[in-house]
Amino acid sequence: MAENGKRIKIAISGDLGSGKSTVCRYLKEKYGLDVYSTGQIQRTLAQKYNMDVLAFNKYMETHPEIDEEIDTELVRIGRLDRDMVLDSRMAWHFVPDSFKVYLAVDPDEAARRIMNDQRGKVEKYASHEEARECLMARKKSENQRYITKYGVDCSNPDNYDLIIDTTLLTPEQVAEKIMEAAGRK
Repeated sequence: MAENGKRIKIAISGDLGSGKSTVCRYLKEKYGLDVYSTGQIQRTLAQKYNMDVLAFNKYMETHPEIDEEIDTELVRIGRLDRDMVLDSRMAWHFVPDSFKVYLAVDPDEAARRIMNDQRGKVEKYASHEEARECLMARKKSENQRYITKYGVDCSNPDNYDLIIDTTLLTPEQVAEKIMEAAGRK
């Protein structure tokens, strides 16, 4: 709990491959924040439906019940009385009292990171170019879905308290910038 007695709630959104999950793990390890990840929920559901993540995102465009299930859980989690970090593209919207962070990254660096990460068969690419193209298509699909469903644009910088380009930073440097900006360091 923060010195002022208020819980720390950090919503981390951002580009695919920007390091959201890695930064969240660091915040958990160093600051003891509970981590909640909608990306992990989506990867698990994609596997359940026997789809890769891009195909599952496109499937979700016509199956709003999946977003509704994830959103309801996100709102419930956001109301918990605990220190937390939310790894979610929509947490900034569903947890309004959170400190809202957007992590940006160069698309080529994002593809390199994703290619080096072990995300299982639902997110596996044959080449750097394929990874880059799929990540860009997935981002477009997700942004369109959120604009259509909620009337909000995740890529609008006005939605965030802090924007960090992670291309040349370590996850530790990003986490420290977040905690400092949130007034928690």
